[in-house]
Amino acid sequence: MTYTGCSAIICFALTLMCMGQPAVAQSGDVSILPTDNEADIIRKAAHVVPSARQLRWQELELTAFFHFGINTFTDREWGDGKEDLSVFNPAQLDARQWIKVAKEAGIKQVILTAKHHDGFCLWPSAYTDHTIKNTPYKNGHGDIVKEFADACREYGMGFGLYLSPWDRNSPSYGDSAKYNDLFMHWLTELLTNYGKVDEVWFDGANGEGPNGKKQVYAFEAWYQLIRRLQPQAVIASMGPDVRWVGTETGQGRLTEWSVLPLNATQQENIAANSQKDMTFAPLGNMMNEDLGSRQQLMKASGLIWYPAETDVSIRPGWFYHDKDDAKVRTPTGLMDLYFSSVGRNGVLLLNIPPNRQGLISDADVHSLQGWRKDMEATFNVNLAAGAVVKSANGRHAEALTDGNFTTYWTTRGNDTTATIDFALAGEKTFDIVGLQEEISVGQRVEKFRLEAYEAGKWTTIAEGTTIGYKRLIQFPAVTARAVRLTILSSRLNPTIAEFGLYKLVE
Repeated sequence: MTYTGCSAIICFALTLMCMGQPAVAQSGDVSILPTDNEADIIRKAAHVVPSARQLRWQELELTAFFHFGINTFTDREWGDGKEDLSVFNPAQLDARQWIKVAKEAGIKQVILTAKHHDGFCLWPSAYTDHTIKNTPYKNGHGDIVKEFADACREYGMGFGLYLSPWDRNSPSYGDSAKYNDLFMHWLTELLTNYGKVDEVWFDGANGEGPNGKKQVYAFEAWYQLIRRLQPQAVIASMGPDVRWVGTETGQGRLTEWSVLPLNATQQENIAANSQKDMTFAPLGNMMNEDLGSRQQLMKASGLIWYPAETDVSIRPGWFYHDKDDAKVRTPTGLMDLYFSSVGRNGVLLLNIPPNRQGLISDADVHSLQGWRKDMEATFNVNLAAGAVVKSANGRHAEALTDGNFTTYWTTRGNDTTATIDFALAGEKTFDIVGLQEEISVGQRVEKFRLEAYEAGKWTTIAEGTTIGYKRLIQFPAVTARAVRLTILSSRLNPTIAEFGLYKLVE
């Protein structure tokens, strides 16, 4: 999988929301005016919020990729579109097993590679012969997209589709108008024949076509088609709703903002088309460490909500290879990924590639089962529950440990800093702090500190910058009866939905 995240063409729609403030413009964009000072810009940034589809996606936390196709049988990562389709015959394929394994691991939404760069379609498309209908699988009568969609519905799993814009088989690739029309046909087939689709995922790879020309993708037309046929679906990676985090390591940034700046040219286009899904380019390189700091916002003429998806594979490659059976990530390794993705204001997209028999291999299953067991043992009990909470300038302290993401603590008046003391329900030993903001009213916290009361004094045990939907920080185990959370900096009033202390399972 190759990405060109810094040059992606993307569209967006967002709404604004205020809390305890006069309403700002209820349009699909936030403009920064030439007359706005720093305080004006920060106030506007604090009020940028996710769309309903973005919020639903963020709350999933865990999603999965299933890379499966002709590459599974040729032992390659990138096919060239010239493969002999007779090699494709997963005799024991069971999409229900895939979904069952994912669901038992705590995964909430899954994405199938319906067509990778090689152009091989896992559904019997009417617009190309390079499809499953010309393989031995079920004597040419198979449709793995249908089997996958049916299994998702049976298990109550979110259903997503990956469709590679790059196609190394199609003779029309590189003839931009002709190929874009073909791609629209493929999208229409996938979005009308398989029920509700929850996510559409576009890879950023863009190679040369058989005619020696590079394809110019009609992203905006594709987005409009998706919005019309499957309006609830998030469009990811090369899309308006979700951005690629920038690496395939499973690690998000230590400072991960979901509110990003727009450049001036694109902001004019958006402002002229209020309330519509418009094409735009975020300001700067999407792989930089600093995407949304105050310094970056001062350069912008508009602001958007654009959260990060963190993709990584459970194996060294994206497709299944026998040689990697002993290299599957361990439960500990998967737990580390959770901390560095979901725990850094992202959503984890974990690839679990089925094997040539059409099943998730035992090694992957066992690792996922061990991970789920460790997750439950670590996070099922919040050691801060039952604490007596005090904050001189705060309100709704009970919301901090009620397990309800829709309730939140905030400060009185216009305070952007605060200290919250937790007198724990007895002596507790913990090595993880978990924080969540109520992002439906914005992402605001810029810096925080956690202290524990030990040996008659307060000792700093954790520090961080952004929180967003979720922030998890590990530290050497501490035994204490009291902890203190200090919000050191925030864009307007901080809104904390959850506070948790946990002990990592050993």
